Amino acid sequence: MERLVPDRGATTVEDELGDLGLTALALDERPHVVTNFAITLDGRATIAGRSGRIGSDTDTAVLQRLRTQVDAVMVGAGTVRVERYGRIVSDPALRSWRERIGLAHDPLAIVVSGRLDLPWDAPLFTDGGGRVLIFTASEAEPPSTATPVGVVRHEEMVDLASALAHLRTEHGVRALLCEGGPRLHAQLLEAGLVDELFVTHAPKLAGGEAPHLVSGLPELERPLELARLLHEPATGELFARYRVIRPD
Repeated sequence: MERLVPDRGATTVEDELGDLGLTALALDERPHVVTNFAITLDGRATIAGRSGRIGSDTDTAVLQRLRTQVDAVMVGAGTVRVERYGRIVSDPALRSWRERIGLAHDPLAIVVSGRLDLPWDAPLFTDGGGRVLIFTASEAEPPSTATPVGVVRHEEMVDLASALAHLRTEHGVRALLCEGGPRLHAQLLEAGLVDELFVTHAPKLAGGEAPHLVSGLPELERPLELARLLHEPATGELFARYRVIRPD
């Protein structure tokens, strides 16, 4: 792997993502929020309905390393249903690494589900490792699961700003990684709750009507700063880290 920005040179995923210091960037009122997506040249976030078909093994390694840097990982209900999520950090070595850098063994898994319509047989709920916290507007009760599940209820719809405030004050979450889907990503951006975006640009064209990096985000110029850019020669992928520029 080659680093193109800020200083050109040979590097590795471990060197670039081993110590991002994200937890130190927490705000008093909410966690520091980063998102991670892989997209095609035409901006698609899925191929044949799945995001996993876009990136390579290097993209997977980047995602896993990002998961070792945060207190919690957030995902929407639709993504859980399609991707059949399992334990957030599946590699025991990476879970041990989290402990060595002062984080909990497993990041808290956050699911945003308005109707509580979730695949309860997915490994996320049946594995028994880690913890899951669900934000919902439903009055339904979740079934008994091997993985401990907590529920926070909102009226009518999930208020993401309130959810992040709850995570910060009640669960001590300092850094949070959102993995989508595109609609949840758009809602966080529209609410001004995203601080950084990690985007894998894959050299592929998808076509079709697949969702983009964001879905339903109102049109408005939102400037970003390119903080880091990596190139994987074996796959042609570009791995970018963008910072959201806040208005003065």
